[in-house]
Amino acid sequence: MKVLIAEDDKKTADYIRDGLREHGFSVEVVADGRDALQFCLYSECDVAILDRMMPGMDGLSVLKAMRAAKIQTPVLFLTALGDVDDRVEGLLAGGDDYLVKPFHFSELHARIQALTRRQSDNGETTELRVHDLVLNLLSRTAQRQGEVVELLPREFSLLEVLMRNSDRVVTKTMLLEQVWDFSFDPNSTVVETHISRLRAKIDRPFDIPLLHTIRNIGYSLHGPR
Repeated sequence: MKVLIAEDDKKTADYIRDGLREHGFSVEVVADGRDALQFCLYSECDVAILDRMMPGMDGLSVLKAMRAAKIQTPVLFLTALGDVDDRVEGLLAGGDDYLVKPFHFSELHARIQALTRRQSDNGETTELRVHDLVLNLLSRTAQRQGEVVELLPREFSLLEVLMRNSDRVVTKTMLLEQVWDFSFDPNSTVVETHISRLRAKIDRPFDIPLLHTIRNIGYSLHGPR
């Protein structure tokens, strides 16, 4: 699940980014309204968090431009502008939620989850299946052969990417970009380490392996062939 944070206060942006990543989200951060709009126009995300007051282009203008371009990404305003008129203006412009600073991260996280559930209720996939492995995207739980598989947030995100691309090869570069949000580093072993931990949980206790290493290329998750 990918979240855009458009926030010009670096301390606030870093706080939100770190908290969401701990919960397994992929996060993109921008500090300028124009950059936020460009990202929404040319990239995909599941939720956009917009500050109302930003350099370049204010959050309300970003939202109006998004809706004019038929971009229906759920938008949560996170702002110090908390008067009733400000809230109404944001929601009438096409915003999906409005949270006033200062805020508690737990509430922000709950609101993001609620927005993504709404998207799921509108027809988005809520469950992924590969052979006898099931990943529930709402409860963020995994099961194989009916047995619960305990996953850490990063392991869940890694498995989600692999299951969304089942029967296809996913490269190390793709995993670094989609799960860890950084570009390819040929010396990094973070992918191999997490793949090993994931394999120990979803494959070793069971008879049929699902997670396969494609030598010198990447990984593929699929059932027996």
